Amino acid sequence: MVALSDYLILSAILFSLGVGGIFLNRKNIIVLLMCVELILLAVNTNFIAFSHYLSDISGQVFVFFILTVAAAEAAIGLAILVVLFRNLRSISVDDIHTMNG
Repeated sequence: MVALSDYLILSAILFSLGVGGIFLNRKNIIVLLMCVELILLAVNTNFIAFSHYLSDISGQVFVFFILTVAAAEAAIGLAILVVLFRNLRSISVDDIHTMNG
């Protein structure tokens, strides 16, 4: 049987990878979006682990709401990246500041 601490350790590793990826890579927007998704996955893992441990379904229901927001965020983020690439021919974070008014 998998203990609660195992899930929490996995979640901490995922969260650390996401935050570390954001701080280490500030050049590529796609990698930044993937790091945000890793952070959301770590939060969802915590919700599921505690929901199972406490035998309460509310944490699992809340995960569904987080997943729908994450899917919408990914779709909108990728749509913005496609428009950005069409206009600038680059998706580098350094090139985005040229879009200021």
